[in-house]
Amino acid sequence: MGQDATPAAAQPPITLYTSAICGYCVAAKTFLRSRGLSWDEVRVDLDPAEREAMVARSRRSTVPQIFIGEVHVGGYDDMMALHRAGKFDELLR
Repeated sequence: MGQDATPAAAQPPITLYTSAICGYCVAAKTFLRSRGLSWDEVRVDLDPAEREAMVARSRRSTVPQIFIGEVHVGGYDDMMALHRAGKFDELLR
């Protein structure tokens, strides 16, 4: 195994800003779960301060908002577009 190999444990943190009534949030979690990935979920519907933090960080007010490390992926459609383009896995390295 060379230095370029990245163990799964080195996955950058994934943060999902979500709300309870959000089909795209469920779809995003289902996709991440299917890839064997873990994430931190921040429910913006339960805490107005978290919603403010999400908007400040992402410049968007809709959920989900997805971050891999400090990289703002965007919403579910943005994440799937990255995946289809073969660029999602690059963010996990």
